[in-house]
Amino acid sequence: MFFKQIRRNAARNRKGNGLFFGSLVIAIIAFYTLLSLGGQDVMRYLATVESVAVAKLMRMLPLVYAVSLFFVFFLVYFACRYQTDSRRREFGLYLMLGMKRSRLFFLLFGETLWSSLTSLLLGVPAALFLTEGISLATANLVGLGIIGHRFSFSAPALFWTVCGTVAVQLLAMLVIGIGLGKKEPVDFFHSEAAGKQKTASAAGSWVFFAAGLGLLFTAYYLGVFRLRSLNPVVLLAVLVCGIAGTFWLYRGLGGMLGRRIRRKNPDAVGLWTFTARQVQEQVWSQYRALAVSSLLLLLSLACISYGISMGLGRSNRGRSVDFSLFGQAEEIEAALEADVVRELAEESYPLYLSMLKEPYRSGGELEFDVSQLLHALASVEGTENIIEYFHLEYVMAQSSYNDLLRSMGREEIDLSGGKVALYSSMSDEGDFQRLLEAALQNRVSLGIAGNEYELLPALCNKNVVADRAITLYLALIVPDELYEELADEPQAYCRNLRLRDTAVEELGLMQAVSRLDEWFSHSGLTYDSYLSGIGRKLFYTVAASYLTIYLGLMFWLIANTVIGLKYLIGQRRTRHRYETLAMLGADMPSMERSVKKQIGSYFSLVICVAVVSSAAALGTMFTSFTSLPADVSTLTVCVYAAVALLVFALIELLYIGVVKRQACREIRRLDVTNRR
Repeated sequence: MFFKQIRRNAARNRKGNGLFFGSLVIAIIAFYTLLSLGGQDVMRYLATVESVAVAKLMRMLPLVYAVSLFFVFFLVYFACRYQTDSRRREFGLYLMLGMKRSRLFFLLFGETLWSSLTSLLLGVPAALFLTEGISLATANLVGLGIIGHRFSFSAPALFWTVCGTVAVQLLAMLVIGIGLGKKEPVDFFHSEAAGKQKTASAAGSWVFFAAGLGLLFTAYYLGVFRLRSLNPVVLLAVLVCGIAGTFWLYRGLGGMLGRRIRRKNPDAVGLWTFTARQVQEQVWSQYRALAVSSLLLLLSLACISYGISMGLGRSNRGRSVDFSLFGQAEEIEAALEADVVRELAEESYPLYLSMLKEPYRSGGELEFDVSQLLHALASVEGTENIIEYFHLEYVMAQSSYNDLLRSMGREEIDLSGGKVALYSSMSDEGDFQRLLEAALQNRVSLGIAGNEYELLPALCNKNVVADRAITLYLALIVPDELYEELADEPQAYCRNLRLRDTAVEELGLMQAVSRLDEWFSHSGLTYDSYLSGIGRKLFYTVAASYLTIYLGLMFWLIANTVIGLKYLIGQRRTRHRYETLAMLGADMPSMERSVKKQIGSYFSLVICVAVVSSAAALGTMFTSFTSLPADVSTLTVCVYAAVALLVFALIELLYIGVVKRQACREIRRLDVTNRR
């Protein structure tokens, strides 16, 4: 009978608090997805090329998991408080009928354990399905293909997901149960009084509100425009101003709402004033919870938008070279005749790249005049470091760079009529290339051996080797005949190889590269592979995207659950007001409309501040903490971030709808109680 009662009560709790139960299932999915990250296709592949970095990331996961459990504990605690508060009379009746406190305690523990197992039965299969979908999608996105996909099930991830979920729920119920055990039966028949309102005078509200706005705008300005050097003092100022400004803004918001209510629209009828006063009271008594929720939503919006936009933005970067072969020309030609190479490789071409002859290296010699370029750089703000460390030591043949562009399907450069082009392989330094291109717009010329050559206005930046065999800070692309004159070693630096498009489509990029990489590893040739370069870039993409999206999801769950449950707890504590409204003649549709408007206003007060702050936070992250690679479009990243925000808004509307239905269900119970 006891266990039957546990199952019945647990089922009733899930039905009455679907908001919490759904949030818990999502948290379980997030736990398993995070903990099983090492078994996904992309991470298994990365472990073969970036084993040290992947090992460091895997060591970070337990810390992220522990932090997540800490936040989820508060989610569970607020939800359990809401449930136990709604069952106060039931608990009091149990004690009056002779139930021992220990039995009541074990009853609550049994219900919690049963609910945990139910949520796990729903969450774990959903997590397995989601992780397989993510693994397959990312495998296709980065070129591993379906052939490279392998089903993965992580027993340790499942174990720690189960342990963490059960532990936080039992701990939260233990904390609440200890408090309930100290109460007498009569205490359960009286609802707890609403928290004392922390009102402020009209002048005080103005001061807090204005100071909060001022601090927030100060944080926005410092973050976007003054944090680019990552000055720790400025960073501390941003954090202090942002957090203090948010708290002070909500501290003074209650008074501002009071002024708005006193100046209400003369056409307002019905429960308009009651609805507004209810919202004002929630703001007054719960301004700290509103501020914390707004900050959590800020973190959630920033993390999710940043993770999605950076992951997708970086994933669209094109490849240039698949293999760079080094050695004697005869050895390379023999290797290119192998069947597997001819089957997978589309074309090869020599890369003519060399240091400049000593008389032509920049540094003040008359043979090589870069004064116009330096003058153009000086006219662009922020180029002081470029000018200070400027050196031009390498030269590349036009034919080699055009071979590269042709293999990629890009338009070739034209250097006829006395033109040359500036090249840099610093593709991950977006600001560096942006400043160089700004200087090149001024029709800059170079002097070489007494002749003047005009620089193309566009900076060339496609990677000319498969990985990092050479890093070119700056190089000069010149016509082939001029290359023969300027190059210190005119022979080919290496031979580049690119895979056939048909092989990539059939096997997937990573599978095709891996097959050829395995053959070259046994050939005795020295070579660079696209695998190493893409492995590094992919690791940073995965680390940035997976972890930030995961943390954003956890912050979102906590923030929304706190807001929703705080409102529902406040509504239950003021239940007598709705009973009085019903006695005064207010009909049920009017009270439901009032509740829906309160919830909409309550959530809007949190979301609006969070959205504005997150926009500034994203601007800060993209300008200070992350320098976009030169070949990643800022517009593309912004579009992805906007799409992420739109999806966030749609999900938020669904969440608000769930809270409204729960609140209206509480109101409709009054109709049953007071029915005559």
